[in-house]
Formats: sequence, C-alpha cells, structure tokens
Amino acid sequence: MALHAIDIAVIAAYIGLTLILGFWISSRAKAGMRSYFLGGNRLPWYALGLSNASGMFDVAGTMWLVSILFVYGLKSIWIPWLWPVFNQIFLMVFLSIWLRRSGAMTGAEWITFRFGDGTAARLSHLIIVLFALILVLAYMAYGFLGIGKLAAQFIPFDLATTLHLDVFLPRSLQVAGLSGDDLLQRNAMMSGLNEKAYGVCFIILTSLYVIKGGMYSVVFTEVLQFVVMTLASIGVAVIAMMHVSPDMLAAAIPEGWTSPFFGWELGLDWAELMPSANAKIATEGYSLFGIFFMLVLLKGVFTSLAGPAPNYDMQRILSARSPVDAAKMSALVSVVLNLPRYLFVTGLTVLALVYFSPYLREMGPDADFESVLPFALKEFIPAGLLGLTLAGLLAAFMSSFAAPLNAAPAYIVNDIYKKYFRPNAPEKAYLRMSYITSTIFVILGTVFGFFLTSIDMSIKWITAGLYGGYTAANVVKWYWWRMNGYGYFWGMLTGIIAALALGLPQIDINPLHAFPFFFAACLVAVIVGSLMTPATNMETLEEFYRKTRPWGLWKPVSDSLAAKGQSVPENSNMGRDLLNVAIGIIWQTALICTPIFLVIQDWTKLSISALIVIATSLILKVNWYDRLEDDATPPESPATSLSEAQA
Repeated sequence: MALHAIDIAVIAAYIGLTLILGFWISSRAKAGMRSYFLGGNRLPWYALGLSNASGMFDVAGTMWLVSILFVYGLKSIWIPWLWPVFNQIFLMVFLSIWLRRSGAMTGAEWITFRFGDGTAARLSHLIIVLFALILVLAYMAYGFLGIGKLAAQFIPFDLATTLHLDVFLPRSLQVAGLSGDDLLQRNAMMSGLNEKAYGVCFIILTSLYVIKGGMYSVVFTEVLQFVVMTLASIGVAVIAMMHVSPDMLAAAIPEGWTSPFFGWELGLDWAELMPSANAKIATEGYSLFGIFFMLVLLKGVFTSLAGPAPNYDMQRILSARSPVDAAKMSALVSVVLNLPRYLFVTGLTVLALVYFSPYLREMGPDADFESVLPFALKEFIPAGLLGLTLAGLLAAFMSSFAAPLNAAPAYIVNDIYKKYFRPNAPEKAYLRMSYITSTIFVILGTVFGFFLTSIDMSIKWITAGLYGGYTAANVVKWYWWRMNGYGYFWGMLTGIIAALALGLPQIDINPLHAFPFFFAACLVAVIVGSLMTPATNMETLEEFYRKTRPWGLWKPVSDSLAAKGQSVPENSNMGRDLLNVAIGIIWQTALICTPIFLVIQDWTKLSISALIVIATSLILKVNWYDRLEDDATPPESPATSLSEAQA
C-alpha cells in the first residue's frame, strides 16, 4: 500500500519529535543510577501511570486483541486474564504500597531486602536476575514480531530485496526463474524477511533515545506516545460508528457475539458465517470456555498475589515518589489503558467484521485473523488520520520495547556489576556499562524475535509458561515468614526450567493446562527448600516486616519485635483489601466493556456497564482511595552518589 504524503509527513514528524524529546530530556539521567533507572523518584504518579499504560498498549498485543474480539466477541474480554490484566487491581489496592516501601531500585535488590545477604540470599538474588533477563528478552522479541508484521503491510518499499536478504534463503530458492510452489515458497519467505528487516529498523530508532536517557526519556516520550495513540483511537472509533450500523454488524456475527456471558461451552457457532473461525476456536482450546475461565481465574489470582514480575511495571512502581503515589499510579493504568485501547480495537474489529469477512472466507482454513487490523486500517482510515494511527501504533511498539529495554541494564549493572564486581565505581562507569548492556540486549532481543512466528503462541508462553514458573515462589515470599532464600531459589529454578521446557517445539502442551501441575511442583520446591534449611536471619525479617507491613503468617516476627520493645501494629486490612480487589476487578471489567458497547452502539448494555463503572468507582473511593495512607514509615532510599544528591 502506498501511503499518502500527508501520512508520511505525520509519521516522520512523530518520529522526529520523539527522538528530539528523548535526547533533550536525557540530560536529567546523567546524575546517577537512580536518576537513570528510576527518574530519581521525582516523576509524578500520573506521568508514570500514562507511561505504564503506554508501554502496555503494544502492537502485537493490539493485533491479538483485534483478532480475538473478531472471533470471540464480548467473550474475548476474559481471554486477556491470561496475563492477567487484573493484576493491576491487586497492585493498586495493596501490593504497590508494599513494594515501594522497600526503597529498592530493582526487583533483585528487593530480594536482598527480603532475604538478607548470605549465601541463600545471593542464590535467590541471582535466580531473580536470571528470570528478569529472560522476561526482558521475551517481551522484546514479542514486540519485534508485532511491529514487523505491521510495517510490512504499509510500507511499499521491499527492504528485504534491497538489502539482498535472499542470501538467507535455502540455496534451492536463490536461483532465478522459479515457478509454481517454489516461487510461492520463496515469496512467503521473503515476505517474512521483509517483516524482520522493518522490525530491526524500528528497534534501532527506539534504542537511540532509551539507551541515552534511561527512565526520564522513557516516561516523557511515552506520555507523548499515549496522547498520539488516544487521538488515533478516538478517530478510529468514530469512523467505525459512521460506517457500521447495528443492523450491519448483526448480519456479520453469530448469535451470542455481543454477550460477555457463557456456559461450560463458548456458545458461539460460526459454521454458517465463517467455518475457519470455528476451527480457530477449536485449535486455541477455548471451546470448553468454562474450564478455560476457571483455569485463568485460578492462575490469575495466584499470579497477582505474587506481585509484579521484575519488568517495566515493577520499575514504574519503584520510580514513584511514595507508596501512595505508587498505588494511585497503578489505579490510573486501568483507566487510561482500557478506555482508548478498546475504542481502537473495537473500531477496527467491527469494520473488519462487516467488510473483511468475505476475504477471510475465501482464505478457507488458512484464514489469517491477525491480518484483520492491517486490513481495516488500509481500507477505512482516511489520509492524515491513517498517518496518526500508524504513528500511534509505532508509538505503541516504541513504548512496549523501550520499557523492558530500560529494565534490562538495571539488573545487569545494579544487581551484578555493582554488587559483585565494582561496588565503589564512579557513577559514570555504571552509566557507561548501562549503555553497553542495553546495546547487547537490543541485539539479543532482535535475534530471538527472528525465531517467533505466532503472536498467540508467544502470549501463551509468556503468560502461562514464564509467569507460571514465577508465581509460586513469589506468592509465598510476601505472606509466609519462614520462606528463606534457599526456598525461593529452588522454587524459581523449578519454574524457569519448566517454562523453558514448555517453550521447546518438541513439547506440544498448552502452557495454561500445564500451569496447575508445575505451580504445585514449584510450591513443593519452595516449602521443602525452606524447611530443610535454616530460617532467614530474624533481624532481616524484622526490618522487612517493620517497613513493608504485610498481612499473612508473620506472627513469630511480630512477636520478636514486640519482645525488643519495637512493637509494630498488625496489618488487619486483609479482608478489606481482598474485598476491594473483588470490586476492583468488576470495575476494570466494566471499563473494558464500556467502549466496546459504545462502538457497537448497544445502548442498553452501554448504560448498564457505565452504571457499574460509576457504582464500583464510588465504592472504591470510600473503601480504598479515602483510606490510602503510608501507615508505615517509608524506608530511606538506598544511598545515592554525591553527584546525584547535588543534582
């Protein structure tokens, strides 16, 4: 597709503005490591919230959401519980506050805060660094896959041919004059190489300002990117409502598509309208939707209780000015992410349902539902708005790639290089090592991206495999005093091995179905590893409990503090917190439904979902927001360098 000159100008202006802003703000990151990785804990909570939401508004994820909304309708709102999306509710209610009280710079540094600095603690520290780096690479490769697919659809320039990437084809396909199946195979492989080539180009653009400016550049550019994406989302939704009436949509969808409710089975039958959609449902394992729902709910609750994984979400929480600001930032994410994103997703989906369905039917069993998003953009978005929309999707990629790229050097430099090799090096040495580390991870993330082919399978492995292996050890660390560094190490090691095994092509097991079994295996490893070895030093546990104030099984630690005359009031908010979590999940789900009902113009259901949003918001205002307070003294941040203190 040849883009209009207006669209090209809009995209070029956006890229230029992003790079200028990223480099201009980067001078603030030079004060020291805390400034580079956490913005010096000076960034306002609303900027962090917008930045965090922007980092989650990724291209690959958006393409996936469009494809599942197309096939599953309103029932698709439950499928993202795979991540789970409602972990933001656990964070906003209590876990962000607990985490921020540590004053740590990274998740690995927090592990030292929890387990101390002995042999067991160092093992747990190293295993979380390993997990964090695997997670960073997974997110970077996943983002690489999405932007390449999108760029190749809209940029007519054949980059793969220009760069002579045909040298990577099998020798039998490099000869001239091919025809028949050989020609089709060559064209398909060159198309894939073209996607990868564009992915590399956009990775380089994003890396320029992230490596230079750290968290400051990431946050400020992501706020700009969020504004661009929101404007594009509103424009797409308006166009969809103008082009697709409720009657037109009803003729293109099966019965039950507009209802979020389900029984043991999904309750959708595409047999008459699009048989390939039924095949997709069966292949993805969602036909028995009741069982799927119970699995994702079970997994989601435990994963959420574990707290944030050591990625960009955790970095935003640790960057907040205070524990209360961290909680407000997590709450804001649900609002500013879901409303515009689902305007965008639903707008593109309804356009494709009405106008793209004939093409998908012609594809037969090979129908590519991930091509729904590019088709809707090409066919219906006018010049100017298309440029803004593509700039928004480019922004989404840059955000989702920049966030983990900023997290990676924090773990290498702060948790390995500084801790074990050069603890007293000057700040400039740490910053220089951060630049080198980021560059290496850009290369590694790109290499891994070359081997990914399916967005859906990538999501399943990250959410159910990688996060599944993380869950057991990280749930127990918050709520049971007797867990020690050895237990954490063995639980995490078991989970990492299981997750990597599930990612092997030879193993054909749905990671979600495997979750209960390797969660149980990890839990056994945690308990046995902890009880077979000495408990964590009581002074370390007392310091953790005094600052964090968690609820759970902490009575021996509380009694020890009381015996020393340092009694800490028990956290009795468990019941209230869990009630707020339940209400918050309903609130977040209604926030997702509201823009969908608006775009499909189902006014009755829109009114109901809006009323649910209002009612749950009022309850959360009284029972959560009005009770936010730092009832534990926030810990002092780790010592900063003289140069950073002066800054």
